Amino acid sequence: MGYMGNKGSVSVSMTLFQSRLCFVCSHLTSGQKDGAEHMRNSDVYEIIRRTSFSSVLDTNQPQTILAHDQIFWFGDLNYRLNMLDANIRKLVAEKRWNELINYDQLHKEMCSGHVFDGWNEATIDFPPTYKYEMNSDRYVGEIPKEGEKKRSPAWCDRILWWGKGIKQLCYQRADIRLSDHRPVSSMFLVDVEVLDHRKLQRALNFSNAAVHPLSFFDENGEIEF
Repeated sequence: MGYMGNKGSVSVSMTLFQSRLCFVCSHLTSGQKDGAEHMRNSDVYEIIRRTSFSSVLDTNQPQTILAHDQIFWFGDLNYRLNMLDANIRKLVAEKRWNELINYDQLHKEMCSGHVFDGWNEATIDFPPTYKYEMNSDRYVGEIPKEGEKKRSPAWCDRILWWGKGIKQLCYQRADIRLSDHRPVSSMFLVDVEVLDHRKLQRALNFSNAAVHPLSFFDENGEIEF
């Protein structure tokens, strides 16, 4: 979007039958400094504020992200874990995801209503997706290297959703080693509104039927004009 360097978002608005869907892929502010989660929150609100859509085919198309019926937001959201590095690695090694998620910045910010208020995320039951050594299953820092930045494992890569008629079928990560991240994926079952033209036409015909303003029934039940 021209204001955050390599950070920002790409959004797609689409209509499926009579339902309006929006997909937002974003890369938020990175870093583990205290308070960095507030910068990421600010990024989210700035993306929502600055994103607008236009359509020459449909002037009723939603102009903002939040105007849609169903929204899916995903990408490198960069939220980290507020815990000592040694404790994080210990819980990761023991696969204690339920305990670890309590220290996750995004989880805490959503629960407090500071960002993505009313949105949903499925239970995370997979290891943190960041930061790995390239072409390796080893997190950066497991074998300290001189000059290497300290990065604790974190669930940076997330998929969130908002709206009615959405059922999340799965939420998982893939062991693809092309990056220092592990990609996440999800599958959804989504209810959309389908316009029944026959029912609509019957409703229109019914609503257009009217009694002539000068007509009335006489005492024998016959219409007079």
